[in-house]
Amino acid sequence: MNWCERGACRSEDPELFFPLGEGALSLRQIEQARAVCRRCPVLHECRAFALRHREYDGVWGGMTARERRAAAGSGSGGTRR
Repeated sequence: MNWCERGACRSEDPELFFPLGEGALSLRQIEQARAVCRRCPVLHECRAFALRHREYDGVWGGMTARERRAAAGSGSGGTRR
C-alpha cells in the first residue's frame, strides 16, 4: 500500500493544505492543517517526500513550504517538529 493512501488528509478538503498568503486567516488554516498532520500515521513519510521532491507549496508532513526550505538548507533532513 502506498503511504499516501493512509494519510489522515485523505478525508479532508485538499484546499486546507494550500493556504493563500500569510495573513491571519492563512495562519489559522495552517494550524488546522497541522492538526490533521499531528494525527497522521504517515507524517514522517509525507515530510520526507516533500523534502526529497522539493514541494514548493502547501503543508506537507506538518511543515510549510518556508519551513521545508529552511530544513533543506540546514541539512537537518526535516527531523524537527
